[in-house]
This record gives sequence, C-alpha cells and structure tokens, in this order.
Amino acid sequence: MEQYGTTIIMIVVLVVVFYFFLIRPENKKKKKLAEMRSSLSIGDDVTTIGGIIGKVVACDKDTVTFETGEDRVRIQVTKWAISTIGKATEEPPK
Repeated sequence: MEQYGTTIIMIVVLVVVFYFFLIRPENKKKKKLAEMRSSLSIGDDVTTIGGIIGKVVACDKDTVTFETGEDRVRIQVTKWAISTIGKATEEPPK
C-alpha cells in the first residue's frame, strides 16, 4: 500500500519539474515573441526567420511589408515570420 503512495508522489514531483523547467519557460518565450510581433511599427528594422533584413513600411493585422536593400524591394510576410526587431548579427540561441 505504501509503495503506491510513493509512486504517486514521484509522478507528481516529475510533472511539477517538467512544468517549471520545460513548459513554463516555453510559454513565457512564446508570449514575449507574440508581444514583440504585435508591437511592430513602421520604421522598425526587422529580421525574418529566414534571415532577410529590412525596414517595415506597412503593418496589417496578420502581415508585415518591409523594404530590403538600396533597391527598395518590398516583401510581404506574415507576422509569425518575423524573428527579431533590429538587425540580428548572430544566430539566436536554441
């Protein structure tokens, strides 16, 4: 009987450890990224997930249009494709 109680306590401890070390930090990271993407404004320098760098010229609910380089090519992407605000000079940590 006591063996089952110990097993249940160990499972609960394992779930709590997973929550605090894996699930909670990942949710915080997603929330921070969503806030960053929703705060995009015209004139911001952005870097996409694919590494394209440009300056925001238009911002809709779900899409962002930005210009790249001196030839002023305009690219439209969905907001989830924006990786960082500002020019990323190195690969983000995993």
